[in-house]
Amino acid sequence: MKVLDTIALILVIIGAVNWGLIGFFQYDLVAALFGFMSGISRIVYALVGIAGLYSISFFAKGKVMD
Repeated sequence: MKVLDTIALILVIIGAVNWGLIGFFQYDLVAALFGFMSGISRIVYALVGIAGLYSISFFAKGKVMD
């Protein structure tokens, strides 16, 4: 797995865990760690979003073209 793929996967997992905590416990881990909509938390949210978009390409990589 390429380094970029690994980083994207880690960021997507962080985002998924954060959304799970929000959904189940109404607890935003990123906001708790870095402050509500602080500069750092906005960067984290943006990186997770970009990683999610990049991860869409994983579907194309897994398919064999006939």
